Amino acid sequence: MPVELKIPSVGESVTEVYIGEWRKSSGDRVEKDEEVVEIESEKATFDIPAPAEGVLSKIIKQSGETAQVGEVIAVIEDEQTAEESSKKSGKKQQAKADADQDRQKPAESEKSQAKDDADEQQQAAPTDEDDADEQQHAATADDDEDEKDADVEVQPRIMPAARRALQKHGLRSEDVEATGPGGRLLKEDVLRRAAEQDGEQPESQAGPAPRGSADRREEAVPMSPIRRRIAQRLVDAQKSAALLTTFNEVDLSAVKALRKRHQDEFVKTYDVKLGFMSFFVKAAVDALRQTPKLNAEIREDHIVYKNYFDIGVAVSTDKGLMVPVIRNAERLSFAEIERAIDDFARRARDGKLNIDELSGGTFTITNGGIFGSLLSTPIVNPPQSGVLGMHAIQDRPVVRDGEIVVRPMMYLALTYDHRVVDGREAVTFLKRIAEAIEDPARMLIEV
Repeated sequence: MPVELKIPSVGESVTEVYIGEWRKSSGDRVEKDEEVVEIESEKATFDIPAPAEGVLSKIIKQSGETAQVGEVIAVIEDEQTAEESSKKSGKKQQAKADADQDRQKPAESEKSQAKDDADEQQQAAPTDEDDADEQQHAATADDDEDEKDADVEVQPRIMPAARRALQKHGLRSEDVEATGPGGRLLKEDVLRRAAEQDGEQPESQAGPAPRGSADRREEAVPMSPIRRRIAQRLVDAQKSAALLTTFNEVDLSAVKALRKRHQDEFVKTYDVKLGFMSFFVKAAVDALRQTPKLNAEIREDHIVYKNYFDIGVAVSTDKGLMVPVIRNAERLSFAEIERAIDDFARRARDGKLNIDELSGGTFTITNGGIFGSLLSTPIVNPPQSGVLGMHAIQDRPVVRDGEIVVRPMMYLALTYDHRVVDGREAVTFLKRIAEAIEDPARMLIEV
């Protein structure tokens, strides 16, 4: 009995998803709970498992299309049913091709008879313009032969691998030239047509572009739900909040020395590297305690203060910027924070984060320095009231005790909602961050 593969409920208020990559092709065997297709919602990306074992007999929604929650996107059948369906489909295609060919035969006979009658009439009543008649006759015969060749064209037989390739690339069999024996449509024919459609050269002709050539093609790609959601939230933040950014800088000499001194033992003990982010998460929690407005949000006519610290850490992925949340960061050790960050980063790039892990943060930290950014103005993640931006570490000359020395320096940026936070709190927050990073022991003794 066929089993329908449906779009599951993926969270409150989410009604539409985007079909990503199909892990299986039509005709492939699948095991129960095996990942079949990737889908994207406006909040997360995840895979749908097969509800039963069998053969993926039909893919209804292709990659790049949208589907509603509860909609059927594919059908899974047991192997025997799938084989019978495939045979029936093959017989129907062959019967259609035979019927088309049979319909061509009477028309060909009529044309052949008409051509013979015309020849007989021409021979019975010759004229003096023999050369002209011969040329006219030859042209007519050529036209009839071309029309005959066009009439006898039939639908090619489609091999199973070619059928799967057609579905994968969204092509129709009529658009692909069949080169297989007996006019069969092969997988290679489909791949060649797909490459031509994408503007790529066939492998046999691949090579550098001609000198002086320029590719001026344009490609319109629909925005994924995640990308649309990111765009919407960023625009909403600019419209609804009074955003302002203030800057400071921090000397990372103490943190770098501490990491160098304890890195090997830390990795050996906890099986994770001691990075910079755990220091900034700890420092942010410490600074938020001193400036609670940055850990608050506006709800209608009230300012809601949070007595817990759920710190969002921005992670860059191919699908866009995601912000998984470290819950109760004030209770976690450096090792627990590093493990959480490492786990989030890995699963975010694999599309394995769930919706709960991406919502509910009270404050956000983003690190543009890993891409080389020297300075930026990050945007607040609403309804939060602040976001801390880290940047690249550079050796720069600074004055210490009246002397010019070289230190590893980083610019910090704090963007905040001026409706909640005043400039005094913003500057106090950044100053406390710098103090905690430049003397990490202060975070332990809370001074």
